[in-house]
Amino acid sequence: MTENAGPPPIAGHPAKWQILIAVMLGSIMGPLDGSIVNTVLPDITRYFDTDISIAQWVPSIYLLTISCLILLYGRLGDMIGYKKVFLWGLGTFTLTSVLCGVSQSIWMLIAFRAFQGLAAGMMMAVGFAIITAAFPPQERGKAMGMFAISIAIGLGLGPTLGGVIAEHLSWRYIFFINIPIGIAALIMGGRIIPVGEKKPDQRLDWPGALTALIFLGCLTLYANRGEDWGWLSATSVTLLVIGLVFAVIFFMIEKKSTQPMLNLSLFNNMVFSFANLSALLSFMALYAVIFLTPFFLVFVLQYSILKVGLVMVASPVATLVVAPASGIMSDRIGTRPLTFMGMVITTVGLFALSSLDQSSGVGDVVWRLVIIGVGMGMFQSPNNSAVMGSVPLPYLGISSGILAAMRNVGMVLGLAVAGAVLYNIAPVTTTMRPGAFGEAEINEFMDGLQSAYVTGAILAGMSAITSLLAIDRKGNAS
Repeated sequence: MTENAGPPPIAGHPAKWQILIAVMLGSIMGPLDGSIVNTVLPDITRYFDTDISIAQWVPSIYLLTISCLILLYGRLGDMIGYKKVFLWGLGTFTLTSVLCGVSQSIWMLIAFRAFQGLAAGMMMAVGFAIITAAFPPQERGKAMGMFAISIAIGLGLGPTLGGVIAEHLSWRYIFFINIPIGIAALIMGGRIIPVGEKKPDQRLDWPGALTALIFLGCLTLYANRGEDWGWLSATSVTLLVIGLVFAVIFFMIEKKSTQPMLNLSLFNNMVFSFANLSALLSFMALYAVIFLTPFFLVFVLQYSILKVGLVMVASPVATLVVAPASGIMSDRIGTRPLTFMGMVITTVGLFALSSLDQSSGVGDVVWRLVIIGVGMGMFQSPNNSAVMGSVPLPYLGISSGILAAMRNVGMVLGLAVAGAVLYNIAPVTTTMRPGAFGEAEINEFMDGLQSAYVTGAILAGMSAITSLLAIDRKGNAS
């Protein structure tokens, strides 16, 4: 070895690639379920003969319950081992999928979807931690790039699979398809994922966990339902005030706790703080696309549900192709250039979407979605690697939970912001049905849609800026 040679590379866990596959197999179900339900929601509404305002709780409650306990699950992973948390979540998710599929009323379905979200949160909270612990630093970006494939596949398959199921089968099958995937992931994960060590003298910060549950629950519920209830209605304002009060209480508890659920000192690291903020903003921008574009395809271009699914798959497929290569590159050149350029490309794609009109064809929509998918694929793997590589090993679980929380809260906030912009400019969209409105209503809708896309582009641009700020105190890029 020469004098200037560095230390030998760390090998990581001998079964690291099998561990990655096991986590990917289980993790694909969360985004799949999150994206597939919206496609068949009209069928669910008709089947139970209920109002759309009630049926909307089927996807909403899932996102809400994921967000509420995700920090708690991350801390539990650090305490009792990531494998236990992941497999318990995986098993519960599979069981609740069965229960969702056999639901006999809309309220039964909503209740089981709430439990399904709690289970999905367990998997999401520790997935990054399991992978980070298995792979050495010099391969972390590559591993995160491969893991991003499972997220992209889930998001990409959801709309298309939902369209096929809506056209040929019962809506119940969107939940039954989780059963074979869940069983296979349980078997593989039980055999492959390392048990880990239970850390002695650890206790759970119950006051912190309870206050985090209340403040995250109130804030995400406000963001999710504020448009329907009225942002300044008594119910909405009460929720917001309760959420903010408990947020203050939570941070006061965490500052004083000897074993806090959320170690606030992690946020002294600029890479950790700004990379997480970038993740939040990026998913807000992405979910503006996921929420708005199907409205345009159905209401303006009058596409079938199946065709909508096939068009929407363009973005996650592009992410699937780009993310692994971006992860590998980040191991060589660092994460900051790739995260910045990724969000710049995403910003361009969102601005391009704002130029769509009634004369746009399939190709016009697809190439814009591909640009966004390329940008997100370039951004996600390096950004996840930056977050997970910036914390000490004992805090991998809570770091993974925070990163997952940024993703899910970003989804909820993205839907809220996009919906608020759209509905304030084009209030007619709240009662729209395909083919039931004329040229004036379409023009009004397009004005709101274009403004909402521009808002998404601004969020993506902000994410690009915060990616540049992800630099440690010594001035080193992440």
